[in-house]
Amino acid sequence: MMNTPKRALITGLAFLVGAGLALSGCASKRDDTSSGTTTPAATDTAADTGEAQPTEGGETTEAPVVTDEVDPNSVFVFGGSADPVALDPALVTDGESIRVANQIFESLMGYKEGSAEVEPRLATGYTQSEDGLSYTFTLREGVKFHDGTDFNADAVCYNYDRWFNWTGTMQQQNISNYYQLIFEGFKTSDNPDLQDPLYASCTTNGDFEATITLTRPYGGFIAVAGTIWLAIQSPDAMKQYDADNVEAEEGSDVRYGEYATAHPCGTGPFKFDSWEKGQQVTLVRNDDYWGDKAKVAKVIIRNVGDATARMQALQSGEIDAYDMVSPGDLAGLEGAGFQLVPRQPFNILYLGMDQNTEIFKDVRVRQAFNYGIDKEALIAQVLPAGSEAATLFYPPASAGYAEALEAVNAEVQYTYDPDKAKELLEEAGVMGQTIDFYYPTGTSRPYMPNPEEIYVALKSQIEALGMQVNGIPLKWSPEYLEQVKAVEGHSMFIVGSTSSTSSPGLEVFFGTYNIEWGFNNQEIFDLVTSAKGQATAAETDTAYAAASVAIALDPPGVPVAHVPVTVALAPNISGYITYPTGSEIYNKVSVG
Repeated sequence: MMNTPKRALITGLAFLVGAGLALSGCASKRDDTSSGTTTPAATDTAADTGEAQPTEGGETTEAPVVTDEVDPNSVFVFGGSADPVALDPALVTDGESIRVANQIFESLMGYKEGSAEVEPRLATGYTQSEDGLSYTFTLREGVKFHDGTDFNADAVCYNYDRWFNWTGTMQQQNISNYYQLIFEGFKTSDNPDLQDPLYASCTTNGDFEATITLTRPYGGFIAVAGTIWLAIQSPDAMKQYDADNVEAEEGSDVRYGEYATAHPCGTGPFKFDSWEKGQQVTLVRNDDYWGDKAKVAKVIIRNVGDATARMQALQSGEIDAYDMVSPGDLAGLEGAGFQLVPRQPFNILYLGMDQNTEIFKDVRVRQAFNYGIDKEALIAQVLPAGSEAATLFYPPASAGYAEALEAVNAEVQYTYDPDKAKELLEEAGVMGQTIDFYYPTGTSRPYMPNPEEIYVALKSQIEALGMQVNGIPLKWSPEYLEQVKAVEGHSMFIVGSTSSTSSPGLEVFFGTYNIEWGFNNQEIFDLVTSAKGQATAAETDTAYAAASVAIALDPPGVPVAHVPVTVALAPNISGYITYPTGSEIYNKVSVG
C-alpha cells in the first residue's frame, strides 16, 4: 500500500534569523586556521537535475534551487561545549558528535525545516507493505558521497547490513547503543537480550530502490529512519579506512579508529577537513551537494567547554554562535545586540539512580527522591526561564503525552513532599547514608546548561532529607559518558536526552536492561516493547500510557525538567534555522 502519515508529528517553531534585524556589526578576531588529516576530495559531479522529485503518495516536490556562488573566505564558527567522541554517527550518542555529523551525513528520511516532522531526504518517497513489515524506498538519483562514489541502493543495504552484522566488541552498549535501542539485536550474538532483532534484511531492486524488511511491526520506523544514527555512509570509505576495526588506537576502541576520526564520508552539504583533538573540527563546503549548497566556504566547530568562555568568545568575535546559553547570560547578550533564538523544549533532564548500587535496589528509596526533589525550586534557582517541571520521561510535545500524564496522575502523584520522602528513607533503613553522586564538568547540554550548578542545588535538597552526598565530578567526554553508560555501580547521576522524533521513545531508556539504570523490570520492558510494535497511533498512545504508569510505580529515577535551549548569534549572522531536536544544518547560514 502507498504510505500516508500515521500520525501528526510535532512541528516545532522555525526561527529563520534574517539579515534585516537591526543589530550592530561585530569585528572578528577569529583564527580559522586548522590542520589535520582530511578525507579524499570528492570528484566533480553533476548537480541535482532540477527536476521535480516523487515523494510519498505519488506526489512531487520541487528539487531545491542550487547555486554555486560563495565567498571562498567565508567561515562560520560555532562554539561547541565539548570535543566530539567520534565522527561515525552509528557509534555515538553525545550531542557534540551529532552536531558535526549533521553537517556531513544524511539519512533516508530527514526533518522538515525547523521541525521534528520527517520527510524524504536521500529517499524521495517510500511505500509500506500490507503486512507492515517491509518499506520500499525510492532513492534520490545523482547523489555522490564525498569521496566521489555513487549513492545508490547497494550503499543503503551495505549500511543496514553493516550494523546488523556487528559482533563482539561492536555489540557493547556504549558503542552501538542507538542501533540496539532501535533494532533490539544483531544477526548473531552471545547476549540473549540481543538475539531477537527487529531488522530482517535489505534488498535492492535496481540502483535506486531498496526494501528494508523487519521481523515484526514497528510503527516508528520511518521516524527513526530520519535520525542521524541511521545515516548512510560511503561503503568505499568505510572499507578503505577499516571503519569496524575494533583494535583501533587509544584503547582498542573502534570509535578512535582512522575512519571515525579522520575520514568520515557522507553525502551532506559539508565535507570533513580536519579534527584537532580538544580544539576544533573543520568542515569545508561540498561543492557537489545535491541540495541547497552552503553559503559559507568553511565551518569550524570549536571546543569551548565553559559556558562563560563561550559567551566571551562570542562577544570578542572569536565565534559566531553557540547554544545552551546560561540563563544568567541572556539579558546581557540581548542588551549588547546579539541575536537570541529559542528552540522548543524537546528534552528531559533526569536524576538517575543505578540499581546496581545497593541502596537503589529498594524501590522505596527511589520513590523517596521522587517526593523529595523540589523541581520548581530547582528550576527557579538554576534553570532557564520557561523550563517546565517534568512528570514523565519524555517531553510534553511528544505524541500521546496527555493520555499518559492523565493515566500516571490517576495512579501516583509525586508532588513535593519532603516528609513523605523522609518516611520512606526511614522505612528502607537508609537514612543518613552517603550517596555517591556523579556529575559532569566542562560541558553544557541542551537539557543541562549548567551541570555543576544543578548538582549543587540537588545536593542541597538531598542533604536536607537527611542523606549525605559525596560528589564525584568527571569530565563529560569521555570519562563521564563512559562511567554512566558502560560501568555498573555509578550510584546517582544527572544526565538527560533530547528527543529525535515525536515518539515518546521510552525504548531508549526502558526497552531492555540498560547499564545506565541497572534497571531490570521485565513487566516494564514488555510494556515498552508492546508500545513500540503497535500499528495505529491510538493503540501506540494507550500502550505508552500503560508503560508510563508502570515506570512511575517502580521509578528508576526522577524526571526533573524540560529545558528550553537558546542559541546566541552574532549580529551579522543570518539564515540560522533552529530545530526542536537540535539537529541544525548550517548550509543556509550566511556571515556578513
